[in-house]
Amino acid sequence: MGLNTVALRLLCLLLGYLVGSFLTAEIVTRVVAGKSPRHIGSGNPGMANVMANLGWGAGLAVLAGDALKTALVVGLCQFEIGPYIGGAAALYAGLGGVLGHDFPFWRLKKGGGGGKGVTATCVWLMVYQPLWGTACCLLGAGVVLLTGYLPLGAVLIPALAVPFGFWWQGPESGAVLLASLLLMVNRHWHGLARMKAGTEKQFFRHHG
Repeated sequence: MGLNTVALRLLCLLLGYLVGSFLTAEIVTRVVAGKSPRHIGSGNPGMANVMANLGWGAGLAVLAGDALKTALVVGLCQFEIGPYIGGAAALYAGLGGVLGHDFPFWRLKKGGGGGKGVTATCVWLMVYQPLWGTACCLLGAGVVLLTGYLPLGAVLIPALAVPFGFWWQGPESGAVLLASLLLMVNRHWHGLARMKAGTEKQFFRHHG
Protein backbone atom coordinates (compact mmCIF):
# COMPACT_ATOMS: atom_id res chain seq x y z
CA MET A 1 0.00 0.00 0.00
CA GLY A 2 1.58 3.25 -1.16
CA LEU A 3 1.79 6.52 0.75
CA ASN A 4 -0.83 8.14 -1.47
CA THR A 5 -3.37 5.39 -0.91
CA VAL A 6 -2.83 5.58 2.85
CA ALA A 7 -3.34 9.34 2.74
CA LEU A 8 -6.58 8.92 0.77
CA ARG A 9 -7.85 6.40 3.30
CA LEU A 10 -7.09 8.83 6.11
CA LEU A 11 -8.83 11.61 4.18
CA CYS A 12 -11.98 9.49 3.89
CA LEU A 13 -11.78 8.69 7.59
CA LEU A 14 -11.44 12.39 8.46
CA LEU A 15 -14.27 13.51 6.17
CA GLY A 16 -16.49 10.81 7.62
CA TYR A 17 -15.62 11.89 11.14
CA LEU A 18 -16.36 15.55 10.51
CA VAL A 19 -19.73 14.86 8.88
CA GLY A 20 -20.57 12.21 11.48
CA SER A 21 -19.99 14.75 14.25
CA PHE A 22 -23.14 16.58 13.17
CA LEU A 23 -25.80 15.24 15.55
CA THR A 24 -29.27 15.51 14.08
CA ALA A 25 -30.80 14.96 17.51
CA GLU A 26 -29.35 18.26 18.73
CA ILE A 27 -31.36 20.15 16.11
CA VAL A 28 -34.54 18.13 16.42
CA THR A 29 -34.80 18.21 20.20
CA ARG A 30 -34.03 21.93 20.39
CA VAL A 31 -36.78 22.63 17.86
CA VAL A 32 -39.32 20.27 19.43
CA ALA A 33 -38.50 20.60 23.13
CA GLY A 34 -36.27 23.66 23.36
CA LYS A 35 -33.38 21.78 24.95
CA SER A 36 -30.47 19.49 24.22
CA PRO A 37 -31.01 15.72 24.05
CA ARG A 38 -28.60 15.54 26.99
CA HIS A 39 -31.52 16.71 29.12
CA ILE A 40 -34.07 14.26 27.71
CA GLY A 41 -34.53 10.68 28.88
CA SER A 42 -31.24 8.79 28.87
CA GLY A 43 -29.41 11.82 27.48
CA ASN A 44 -28.35 9.93 24.38
CA PRO A 45 -28.57 11.98 21.15
CA GLY A 46 -30.02 9.14 19.12
CA MET A 47 -33.25 8.10 17.49
CA ALA A 48 -34.40 5.64 20.20
CA ASN A 49 -34.08 8.14 23.05
CA VAL A 50 -35.71 10.97 21.10
CA MET A 51 -38.56 8.73 19.92
CA ALA A 52 -39.18 7.38 23.42
CA ASN A 53 -39.43 10.86 24.93
CA LEU A 54 -40.62 13.17 22.14
CA GLY A 55 -42.66 10.86 19.93
CA TRP A 56 -42.41 9.04 16.63
CA GLY A 57 -42.22 12.17 14.51
CA ALA A 58 -39.16 13.53 16.27
CA GLY A 59 -37.54 10.11 16.35
CA LEU A 60 -38.05 9.56 12.64
CA ALA A 61 -36.63 13.02 11.91
CA VAL A 62 -33.46 12.06 13.79
CA LEU A 63 -33.33 8.74 11.96
CA ALA A 64 -33.65 10.47 8.57
CA GLY A 65 -30.99 13.06 9.36
CA ASP A 66 -28.48 10.53 10.66
CA ALA A 67 -29.10 8.24 7.70
CA LEU A 68 -28.73 11.09 5.21
CA LYS A 69 -25.45 12.42 6.62
CA THR A 70 -23.91 8.94 6.55
CA ALA A 71 -25.11 8.14 3.04
CA LEU A 72 -23.86 11.51 1.75
CA VAL A 73 -20.31 11.25 3.10
CA VAL A 74 -19.89 7.56 2.21
CA GLY A 75 -21.33 8.12 -1.26
CA LEU A 76 -19.25 11.25 -1.84
CA CYS A 77 -16.00 9.55 -0.83
CA GLN A 78 -16.79 6.52 -2.97
CA PHE A 79 -17.60 8.72 -5.96
CA GLU A 80 -14.65 11.10 -5.66
CA ILE A 81 -11.94 8.95 -4.07
CA GLY A 82 -13.14 5.46 -4.94
CA PRO A 83 -11.57 5.58 -8.43
CA TYR A 84 -8.16 5.71 -6.71
CA ILE A 85 -8.60 3.29 -3.79
CA GLY A 86 -11.72 1.31 -4.69
CA GLY A 87 -14.15 0.23 -2.00
CA ALA A 88 -11.74 1.36 0.72
CA ALA A 89 -13.14 4.87 0.22
CA ALA A 90 -16.59 3.84 1.45
CA LEU A 91 -15.05 1.56 4.07
CA TYR A 92 -13.06 4.31 5.80
CA ALA A 93 -15.62 7.07 5.28
CA GLY A 94 -18.20 4.88 6.99
CA LEU A 95 -15.95 4.09 9.93
CA GLY A 96 -15.17 7.80 10.26
CA GLY A 97 -18.88 8.60 10.17
CA VAL A 98 -19.60 6.19 13.02
CA LEU A 99 -16.66 7.53 15.04
CA GLY A 100 -17.88 11.10 14.56
CA HIS A 101 -21.42 10.20 15.55
CA ASP A 102 -20.23 8.32 18.64
CA PHE A 103 -17.54 10.81 19.68
CA PRO A 104 -18.21 14.23 18.07
CA PHE A 105 -15.26 16.57 18.48
CA TRP A 106 -17.39 19.46 19.75
CA ARG A 107 -18.68 17.47 22.72
CA LEU A 108 -15.44 15.85 23.86
CA LYS A 109 -14.30 18.83 25.94
CA LYS A 110 -17.71 18.98 27.58
CA GLY A 111 -17.29 15.43 28.81
CA GLY A 112 -20.15 14.19 26.67
CA GLY A 113 -20.27 11.65 23.92
CA GLY A 114 -22.47 11.28 20.94
CA GLY A 115 -24.98 8.67 19.87
CA LYS A 116 -24.64 4.91 19.75
CA GLY A 117 -24.06 4.69 16.01
CA VAL A 118 -26.74 2.19 15.02
CA THR A 119 -28.25 4.20 12.17
CA ALA A 120 -24.84 5.34 10.94
CA THR A 121 -23.53 1.77 10.97
CA CYS A 122 -26.58 0.41 9.14
CA VAL A 123 -26.49 3.00 6.37
CA TRP A 124 -22.73 2.59 5.99
CA LEU A 125 -23.04 -1.18 5.64
CA MET A 126 -25.89 -0.91 3.14
CA VAL A 127 -23.87 1.45 0.95
CA TYR A 128 -20.62 -0.50 1.31
CA GLN A 129 -22.11 -4.01 1.05
CA PRO A 130 -25.58 -3.51 -0.44
CA LEU A 131 -26.87 -7.08 -0.28
CA TRP A 132 -25.12 -8.45 2.79
CA GLY A 133 -25.22 -5.10 4.60
CA THR A 134 -28.98 -4.89 4.14
CA ALA A 135 -29.33 -8.51 5.29
CA CYS A 136 -27.30 -7.75 8.44
CA CYS A 137 -29.54 -4.79 9.26
CA LEU A 138 -32.74 -6.76 8.65
CA LEU A 139 -31.54 -9.62 10.83
CA GLY A 140 -30.57 -7.19 13.60
CA ALA A 141 -33.95 -5.48 13.37
CA GLY A 142 -35.66 -8.87 13.47
CA VAL A 143 -33.85 -9.77 16.69
CA VAL A 144 -34.98 -6.49 18.26
CA LEU A 145 -38.58 -7.14 17.24
CA LEU A 146 -38.45 -10.68 18.60
CA THR A 147 -36.67 -9.94 21.88
CA GLY A 148 -37.27 -6.23 22.44
CA TYR A 149 -33.58 -5.74 23.24
CA LEU A 150 -32.00 -2.89 21.28
CA PRO A 151 -28.41 -3.59 22.42
CA LEU A 152 -28.60 -7.18 21.18
CA GLY A 153 -29.78 -6.22 17.70
CA ALA A 154 -27.33 -3.33 17.51
CA VAL A 155 -24.30 -5.50 18.23
CA LEU A 156 -25.51 -8.30 15.98
CA ILE A 157 -25.53 -6.02 12.90
CA PRO A 158 -21.74 -5.39 12.65
CA ALA A 159 -21.01 -8.85 14.08
CA LEU A 160 -22.67 -10.42 11.04
CA ALA A 161 -20.77 -8.09 8.70
CA VAL A 162 -17.31 -9.02 10.02
CA PRO A 163 -17.02 -12.58 8.63
CA PHE A 164 -18.38 -11.40 5.28
CA GLY A 165 -15.71 -8.70 5.18
CA PHE A 166 -12.87 -11.12 5.89
CA TRP A 167 -14.22 -13.83 3.57
CA TRP A 168 -15.24 -11.81 0.51
CA GLN A 169 -13.30 -8.58 0.72
CA GLY A 170 -10.06 -9.41 2.49
CA PRO A 171 -8.29 -8.69 5.77
CA GLU A 172 -8.44 -4.90 5.50
CA SER A 173 -12.21 -4.86 5.19
CA GLY A 174 -12.60 -7.47 7.90
CA ALA A 175 -10.35 -5.53 10.28
CA VAL A 176 -12.22 -2.25 9.77
CA LEU A 177 -15.57 -3.96 10.22
CA LEU A 178 -14.21 -5.62 13.36
CA ALA A 179 -13.33 -2.15 14.64
CA SER A 180 -16.95 -1.12 14.00
CA LEU A 181 -18.13 -4.12 16.03
CA LEU A 182 -15.88 -3.11 18.94
CA LEU A 183 -17.28 0.42 18.73
CA MET A 184 -20.83 -0.91 18.87
CA VAL A 185 -20.04 -3.15 21.85
CA ASN A 186 -18.45 -0.17 23.60
CA ARG A 187 -21.51 2.02 23.06
CA HIS A 188 -23.92 -0.70 24.20
CA TRP A 189 -21.83 -2.23 26.97
CA HIS A 190 -24.07 -1.00 29.77
CA GLY A 191 -27.20 -2.16 27.95
CA LEU A 192 -25.69 -5.62 27.43
CA ALA A 193 -24.79 -5.75 31.12
CA ARG A 194 -28.36 -4.81 32.03
CA MET A 195 -29.63 -7.55 29.72
CA LYS A 196 -27.52 -10.07 31.60
CA ALA A 197 -28.84 -8.74 34.90
CA GLY A 198 -32.42 -8.82 33.63
CA THR A 199 -32.96 -5.08 34.09
CA GLU A 200 -32.76 -3.84 30.50
CA LYS A 201 -36.01 -2.39 29.18
CA GLN A 202 -37.46 -4.12 26.17
CA PHE A 203 -38.26 -1.86 23.24
CA PHE A 204 -41.79 -2.24 21.85
CA ARG A 205 -42.81 -3.92 25.10
CA HIS A 206 -45.28 -2.43 27.59
CA HIS A 207 -43.88 -2.02 31.06
CA GLY A 208 -46.54 -1.67 33.70
